[in-house]
Amino acid sequence: MERIPILKLESFLLVSIQVDMHDQLALALQDDLTQKIVATRARAVLIDISALEMVDSFMGRMLGNIASMSRILDAQTVVVGMRPAVAITLVELGLSLPGIRTALNVDAGLALLRAAVERPDVLVDGD
Repeated sequence: MERIPILKLESFLLVSIQVDMHDQLALALQDDLTQKIVATRARAVLIDISALEMVDSFMGRMLGNIASMSRILDAQTVVVGMRPAVAITLVELGLSLPGIRTALNVDAGLALLRAAVERPDVLVDGD
């Protein structure tokens, strides 16, 4: 079964989704990521979705679940690279993605995560 690579950078985990997500791949990513957070003691997760053309309700919920699980494991989540069509779809589906901060690109996302590691209250509950 194919897997989404998870890279470690500093105290962060980087996930770049470069393929269309199907349900099994999304579930595998959720499992792999939570295990990797614990194994590496990561403080934050950056998920790059710039290659995704569409996000359905299942994928939106999976992103929300990943953020919730990460938060329980003491790691913040930032999603970067969201296309306008994806943002529109998420809003139309009524998915607000609580606990997830967004940034336009990887550089901005990393800056946000670095600030969160220095000041943990920065990203609490998506504020």
